Amino acid sequence: MITISPRALLLAASLSLAFNTACGSRRASAPVPAARIGASQTGVASWYGEPYHGRRAANGEIFDTERFTAAHPSFPFETWVRVEHLANGKNTEVRITDRGPFVKGRIVDLSRAAARQIDLLRDGTAKVRVTVIPPPKSYLRGRTFTVQVSSLPLKERAESLRLQLARSYKDVEVRYRQPNPKGGHAEAWRVIVGREDTPAAAARLAEKLRDRFPHAFIVPWNAD
Repeated sequence: MITISPRALLLAASLSLAFNTACGSRRASAPVPAARIGASQTGVASWYGEPYHGRRAANGEIFDTERFTAAHPSFPFETWVRVEHLANGKNTEVRITDRGPFVKGRIVDLSRAAARQIDLLRDGTAKVRVTVIPPPKSYLRGRTFTVQVSSLPLKERAESLRLQLARSYKDVEVRYRQPNPKGGHAEAWRVIVGREDTPAAAARLAEKLRDRFPHAFIVPWNAD
């Protein structure tokens, strides 16, 4: 009989995370530090809709083309940005929930609703300025946040990881996620840690956890 140590189980779970935290139809990128408020980039924006509508984004949420969200290559999930269309001066504010675009020279992929707001739908692409902003108060009201450290295919592995993390952290849970019939996410057991009042507090917790889980990311507490 082969015995696997808790340390080995934890390492396996951490390695598995690189493939499981963003199992949507769009690829994930390497982890990066929290985005600084006021930081900006200039480049080309595009937008995406079908066939991604109804699938899970890289942060695990169901992508809805009529919500104000966006994909960015590296900004952490739950980062809010203002995207300004430099040719017409129109702007939109969106939350980063996905990874992309995966075309050289493009810096952000907007939902259809956000693209419509800055008159990007017809042309498809435009030069924009992307600036990190604080989350809107209307978004924060009544909302709490947690950190997802892993998404595992077996309940037993998720429970083992939960028990290990519960020795050091509060509010450690395992949550079942059903497979998405539209694609982008298989059946999984998510391991989440903490319950914080703001994304900034959750970001500080995520930084601590990234020593062991480099791809840990913030999600709303009540995300399905």
